[in-house]
Amino acid sequence: MKDFNPKGHLAMLGANVCWGLMSPVVKLVFASGLIAPLIMVDFRVAGAALLFWIASIFSPRQHVPAGDILRLFGAGMLGILLNQGCFIIGVSLTSPGEASLVTTTMPMWVMLLAWIFLREPITVKKAGGILLGASGALILIFGNGTRTSGGSSPALGDFIVLMAQLSYATYLTIYRNFIRKYSLITLMKWMFLSASIVSLPATFSQILTTDWGSVTLSEWLGIGYVVVFGTFIAYICIMIGQKNLRPTIVGMYNYVQPIVATLTGICLGLDTFNIAKALAVLLIFSGVYLVTISKAAPADNRENQKF
Repeated sequence: MKDFNPKGHLAMLGANVCWGLMSPVVKLVFASGLIAPLIMVDFRVAGAALLFWIASIFSPRQHVPAGDILRLFGAGMLGILLNQGCFIIGVSLTSPGEASLVTTTMPMWVMLLAWIFLREPITVKKAGGILLGASGALILIFGNGTRTSGGSSPALGDFIVLMAQLSYATYLTIYRNFIRKYSLITLMKWMFLSASIVSLPATFSQILTTDWGSVTLSEWLGIGYVVVFGTFIAYICIMIGQKNLRPTIVGMYNYVQPIVATLTGICLGLDTFNIAKALAVLLIFSGVYLVTISKAAPADNRENQKF
């Protein structure tokens, strides 16, 4: 196993476990009804912005011209605000397991958009992967409407989580070459700052009317987990993993997320498991696997990561 790199594997495992745990943690924070989904988005984008700006003090400085800052603003809207906003709102409506399963469709949407906008060829394996993965996502979204899955509106929640994946896939496609100009810390500090500038004023009235005195310690710990581990630490781990592992291996670690989220959700009573969901898991994993092993798509696998 000469390709084995413990540092890279541990980093990717850590990032995807952090993301897998985030869905059930968010559900627990929302359980009391005190923290609105958009408030959680504010915590995530503003908290991560603060942490990345602090981290930039200890990182090599990169000059970003005004024109690129404007482009980073657009990237922040697609890659951060819409992506994370839709994910948080979707999780509030569906179960942690289903939300995490839908996120595994990311590489397929990136590849499909790359074909549409960048004219990248789609092989038979790619097309088959898209079909299988999309079928699994549709089973989750439009499946048995009477199922109990830990959410008030599972179909709508799954669809909104899917929109989060499409938003991030669009960001990766449009800004594919541009984001390679800068380090992860530089990109993240400007993109999260842009998202915060738009998000905070839009939810200012909700912030004022929230009963902060009634928020429990466990809820504050959940919010802290989302900001520190589910966002800041996870992105740092992804950076380490991408530097030490081949893109295909990086992409395969995305499968950890739904396993962690579903098992945690079931243990906490937030999720259930049934035959339809098992079929959806099989279709999504099969689809992403076909995309991953496609020889014509080495770059797509590396863009497989979310949240």
